[in-house]
Amino acid sequence: MTEHRAEFQGELDAIEARIIEFFGMLAEDLARATDALLTGNNEVVKLLAEREKVIQNLYPELESLVNRSILLQAPVASDLRFLLSVLRIVPELERSHSLVEHIARRADHFLSSDLSPRSRGLVERMGGLASDMWRQSTDAWYRRDASVADTLAERDEEMDELYASLIAELASGGMTIPVTMEMTLVARFYERLGDHAVNVATRVVYLAGSQQPEEN
Repeated sequence: MTEHRAEFQGELDAIEARIIEFFGMLAEDLARATDALLTGNNEVVKLLAEREKVIQNLYPELESLVNRSILLQAPVASDLRFLLSVLRIVPELERSHSLVEHIARRADHFLSSDLSPRSRGLVERMGGLASDMWRQSTDAWYRRDASVADTLAERDEEMDELYASLIAELASGGMTIPVTMEMTLVARFYERLGDHAVNVATRVVYLAGSQQPEEN
């Protein structure tokens, strides 16, 4: 390996490490957000607010690293595919973590006891499903596994069904209007997290070299 190639490979490895770090924070914080919502754990809310600041700094850092590599190294083939894929998924990751923080913030807006038993159960299921989807998406990126995209598309249909069930429960009028309004937002946040996980897995199809990524 030439010195120039070794230097470039070091840059690619650094970018990959940061992406994996990004994925890890998102997957970890998603589970924490659901716990905060259902338990009212304000310490988790504060933690995720601090983490969001880290994410907001990591986003432009990654974009800068990728743009620098493209401009200075003129990559081709798999290297270029990797860098373009990073540019595509970083916004997905950043938006997803913002949704996670928004979920956690609702722990400050009402008590978990204000939720009906059915709505609580549906939130637990949506949170668990979203966490599973993001773990699969993370694994797909790490292993460059294009096959996960189809699996996540099917799981996203399950998320849509849970979303519809929760909205129906909220419309039944069993909870106060303020709690119903907040939970309507929460339902949408989980539904969007599922969509973003699918989008990332779709980018992995391109990263793995199978096809051009689809726009969502």
